[in-house]
Parts: sequence; structure tokens; C-alpha cells
Amino acid sequence: MLLRFSAMEETVLPHFKGGEGELRARMFHDGQARILHGVLAPGCTIGCHTHDVDCEVLYILSGTGKVLCDREEEPLGPGDCHYCPKGHSHSLINDSAGDLEFFAVVPRQ
Repeated sequence: MLLRFSAMEETVLPHFKGGEGELRARMFHDGQARILHGVLAPGCTIGCHTHDVDCEVLYILSGTGKVLCDREEEPLGPGDCHYCPKGHSHSLINDSAGDLEFFAVVPRQ
């Protein structure tokens, strides 16, 4: 199945998961997986949340930032992949001067 994110409507999600600013996202969800192309502007964050029933994979396309995973900081840049296993918590933070662009997959388990 082809997912053409460039043809999807962009959604603006203010204070996503309790974070700062807004997440701009193009999303696909079919009940089995959520797949997202997202952008966090400078100073924006995705709030800390726990993956109680699923996991998440984040792949950084461009920009820099960091993840707080189980309270440990991980710097991220283009080509880096962050994995948050089921039962763990994380947040994504753009602490840079440019946009942080990423791809996320959250499979249903």
C-alpha cells in the first residue's frame, strides 16, 4: 500500500500529548497502525507519554532535537532512529533553531 504523505491534509495539533507549541502532521491510521510524518518548529515539544499498549519508532528526517526516554536524554539528528518499547515513556523536544522533521510508526500490539 502506497502512503503519499505529500497528498494528505496537514493537521495542526496544539500541545500534543501536553507538549509545548504545536505539532504539524500528516497522518495515516487504519486501526492496526498509526503512521505519521511530523514537524516540530523550534521550541515545540511532544509531551511525555507512556506507551502502555503499543510501542513507537521515530526516525529523524531533518533537523536536530532530543528525546527524553524514561528520563534519560538522547540527542537526535538526521538518520537517527529512536525506539520507545511498550511500557516505557518518552517525549520529543525541538531545542534547535530550525524545524525538526520526523517519521513515526506506532503499531497496534
